[in-house]
Amino acid sequence: MNLLSSTSIFSFYTLLSRILGYLRDIIIAIFLGTSVYADAFFVAFRLPNTFRRLFAEGTFNAAFIPSYAEENLKSKERGKKFADEVFNLLLIFLIVTVLLIEIFTPFLVYIIAPGFYNNPDKFSLAVELTRITFPFLLFVSLSSLLSGVLNTNNKFAAAAAAPIILNIILILSMIISFYLKLNFAKNLSIGVTLAGILQLIILLFFTKKYYFPSIILNFRIRNSLKRFFKKLLPSIFSSGVTQINILIGTIIASFQTGAVSYLYYADRVYQINLAIAGIAVGTVALPSLTKSIKNNDKNKVNLIQNKSIELSLLLSLPATFGLLIASNQIVNSLFGYGSFNVLDISNTSLALIYFALGVPAFALIKVLSNFYFARDNTKSPFYISFISMILNILISISFFKKYGFIIIPIATSISTWVAVLIYFYLLINRKIISFENKNLINFFKISLAVFLMCFFLHFGLDYFEDKFKYGYNFKLIYLLIVVSLSAGIYLLAANLLGVLNLKNFKLK
Repeated sequence: MNLLSSTSIFSFYTLLSRILGYLRDIIIAIFLGTSVYADAFFVAFRLPNTFRRLFAEGTFNAAFIPSYAEENLKSKERGKKFADEVFNLLLIFLIVTVLLIEIFTPFLVYIIAPGFYNNPDKFSLAVELTRITFPFLLFVSLSSLLSGVLNTNNKFAAAAAAPIILNIILILSMIISFYLKLNFAKNLSIGVTLAGILQLIILLFFTKKYYFPSIILNFRIRNSLKRFFKKLLPSIFSSGVTQINILIGTIIASFQTGAVSYLYYADRVYQINLAIAGIAVGTVALPSLTKSIKNNDKNKVNLIQNKSIELSLLLSLPATFGLLIASNQIVNSLFGYGSFNVLDISNTSLALIYFALGVPAFALIKVLSNFYFARDNTKSPFYISFISMILNILISISFFKKYGFIIIPIATSISTWVAVLIYFYLLINRKIISFENKNLINFFKISLAVFLMCFFLHFGLDYFEDKFKYGYNFKLIYLLIVVSLSAGIYLLAANLLGVLNLKNFKLK
């Protein structure tokens, strides 16, 4: 397997999904802006969507893939039995969870957005929409198990493409609501759950060659299943620390009008790179890393770990500096239409700048935690993530009154970088990973390619400065031109410098 080519496949479908996601958010911004309806929907969507990211974007599979791969290596029958047991227990747990949430939704909304409680209409709307969206969790969590089966068999396309369904359904919901003059927020919420159902059905079709779930009413909880669930909770917390920090930020931001929406739109922009540089690399590398550790192939283990870090930086560093240089133009071009005014652009782009500073850390967390998960160690990542979360909460609460919503992306980036530094210290100190001079040389080569890209990006934005005014209708086209050419310069420079080469990322 080639780490770069497999990551490219995963990234292509992820990129397509995120592009459709941007189109979705542009449409939402046009019709809802940062209104009460927008805040209520984003809170209703935030919880199941956070769980989607926790389960579907590598966290569930961080515990599932090593266990499933181990059983599958023994025999296909044992692998099938293990997957069935996990599927059935997960199904029962999720049904009970969804039913409880449907009953106690007001309490949940109060916890997630306590600032809404002072506005009865806004609070009631958020409760109604959350009840509609929350069943999405059931279907997307089961889908994540099927994705894990596909990834274990080095099949990444279908799992990466599945989230496209959500964006298509939500776009259609907005279009239908506009033409039929229906309730935008309510139809968006219905679309969320409908998309979850369709995603599960489609993944069942693609997974049937390797696995098709059987409903088991009576089964014995074997030791392998006990070990899996013992690893699952720490895995969900530790690998999903970025999403947990964002959720904490949403809770705190609910006390400031419009802040939830500012953070949501900024989050949407930088998440595309996190998906490619962190989730894609981590998802692709985990099955091969797990199998190499099980086979005690130390040279290959170290190769996969080093190349995972290198590829993550190769993809995340240009995005960081690109977002820092062009944050205002990006937000303006993507969302600066209709109800989304100049103040909204200014606040959202400011949040994006501070999120951008943490992009390499967000990506590296996904990769570094895998080095422990592949070794069936979920405790160490759990403790590191707990420290990061506490630090994030302390910074956010301590400075929120003074700085407002902007402290949230600052706290998220700082706490995540602290976690990355702890990871590197422990990995090197425990001799889990070793670096060579070649790794340092490649880092400097990547930095040089980033510098060339930044120079061209700054020149392009300055040259088309008049095209990025708020009222200009075709600003998105000019943004795509400048960003595409800048990305091309970076890729060309990286290739000429020898850091972007398929042979460099071949794992065999």
